[in-house]
Amino acid sequence: MNVQIKKGIVEVCVLATLRKEPSYGYKIISDISEIIEISESTLYPILRRLEQQDLLETFSRDFNGRTRKYYKITYNGLRKIDEFVAEWSEMEMVIKFIKERR
Repeated sequence: MNVQIKKGIVEVCVLATLRKEPSYGYKIISDISEIIEISESTLYPILRRLEQQDLLETFSRDFNGRTRKYYKITYNGLRKIDEFVAEWSEMEMVIKFIKERR
């Protein structure tokens, strides 16, 4: 898969994971790994970028005596998911057009 396409898909998968509830890095990786391979070295730059774009926000909680950083989707993040789905629907029409003309 094209690297740029995969990057965009992973970003939306991260946001979709957070739509249900706030989560932390390891859990996000675990959830997303069911459908697409992702590592910590890939996830954390994505999380920082999404936070800078106001698509998610962070907060900390104590867990077993340690502080754990959580990520929560913002309203803009929810809109990003909707935009992606709409764009993907357009892409499906283009793919169908291309397949029909083989």
